[in-house]
Amino acid sequence: MPEVWRPYFLSINGPVSVTDSVILNGETATAVAAGLCTPEDAKILVGRTDPQIINESLALTVQCTATVSNMGRRLHVRNMEVKTLRSQVTILQRLLKEKQSKTTNKLQKQYEKLLAEVKELTSRSIPK
Repeated sequence: MPEVWRPYFLSINGPVSVTDSVILNGETATAVAAGLCTPEDAKILVGRTDPQIINESLALTVQCTATVSNMGRRLHVRNMEVKTLRSQVTILQRLLKEKQSKTTNKLQKQYEKLLAEVKELTSRSIPK
């Protein structure tokens, strides 16, 4: 059985599942629309004619579509920002690794130089 999408969207077939389609199934669309209406909306709709309800429904659909489209654009912009930041982090990590490598090499050379000096000093005889 498919996963229940929202338990409060009940159609004549039961709860609306993730595989149900509002676009392809009128009963599912009705269940979802009914689930979106508040008791105040129900009071308002009682006094309306069918053409008024259809027009308002279409207006709501357009508003919802515009909102979803706007959200999609904002998510796309945010996604691009994240990608840019991710590439900047990668560049900074690479630069840090190179800097650490250079520092390690420099310290290694200093260590080898000091070690050579210590060996030279220990190889000399101590004057009495």
